[in-house]
Amino acid sequence: MNRKIWIACLSVVLVLLLVGFFYLIRSIFIPFLLALILAYFLDPAVDWMEEKRVSRNLSVGLVFGLFLLVAALLLGFLVPTIKAEIVSLNQALPGYVDTLYRMIPKPVFEWLGISGEQDLQGLFDKVLAGARNLSFDLVNQVAVFLSKAFGSTLRFFLALLGYFIIPLYLFYLLRDFDHLKDAAIDLLPSGVRGKTISVGQEVNVVLGGFIRGQLTVCMILGILYSIGLMMIGIDMPFVIGLLSGIGFIIPYLGTLIGIVVAGTMAVVKFHDLLHPLLVLGFFGAVQALEGSVITPRIVGNRVGLHPLATILAVLVGGELFGFLGLLLAVPVAASVNVLLKHGIRRYRKSSFYGVEIDSGEEFNA
Repeated sequence: MNRKIWIACLSVVLVLLLVGFFYLIRSIFIPFLLALILAYFLDPAVDWMEEKRVSRNLSVGLVFGLFLLVAALLLGFLVPTIKAEIVSLNQALPGYVDTLYRMIPKPVFEWLGISGEQDLQGLFDKVLAGARNLSFDLVNQVAVFLSKAFGSTLRFFLALLGYFIIPLYLFYLLRDFDHLKDAAIDLLPSGVRGKTISVGQEVNVVLGGFIRGQLTVCMILGILYSIGLMMIGIDMPFVIGLLSGIGFIIPYLGTLIGIVVAGTMAVVKFHDLLHPLLVLGFFGAVQALEGSVITPRIVGNRVGLHPLATILAVLVGGELFGFLGLLLAVPVAASVNVLLKHGIRRYRKSSFYGVEIDSGEEFNA
């Protein structure tokens, strides 16, 4: 068998064994992976500070401290704001319930098993109570899941410890990021090193375009949606705007969520056609701005994934690996897309692709 085929088969086997090993130690590996993603995200800032003749350790400390400060400020703003919006919605809920009960056809309520306004009010009260207690329920569910998943007290505490030492992982990864990259390159066979580095740089551009670009687009859209909904007078503008912005990581999903939720809020609050149309027009204008200005300037064509491929990647990632799969689906799919392009390019240049079929071997219909 051709030596290159042997090497390719061996590489595939090694990759599969490595994936299986990481799956077995996933309780320890996932915190490390999260730290690695953060290190990849923050490393350009550290490199920039190094170029300004700041030591690597001090650069890591400054960037890491700034990252924590920004995260704390965001949480300090968002948590009270969201809490206040939920309280405001709770106060306005009786009027919304009355409007919905008069607007929605009775057969719909009969199908849902709702016999009167009191039942509808009780349903909304349960939803709000669930939202208020969500953090406590999540903690309980995570604890139960972890205890079942790890099967032993020792494994449980080791996994829990892994999440607490993510900052430690992050510090050392940031400090030694360039050394780790150089060491990985040095292990490559000299015959494929140049090509591998070239493909790796292309993958890096794609990943950077998604992680730093697409997430920036989502943040900008979330801010624009929130400001616009607040100006229109929709209740819970920040909650709806942020959900719509985050949802935009899947093409058009965030826009659809925002239109449906904000449109419904506009109908039950204002009882007219003008405000739902304002919501629809505003989301349409932001979507047009995103497609023509925001995404082309920030992301450009670096990710290069078709919207349908993005949606399928997110669905498959969520089905196979849960929440972590949702987070990693698009960057992994974008990286695989780069590898596929190179594979197809090599296939088109191969002798197998150029083989002509003899006319006598063709099948007749």
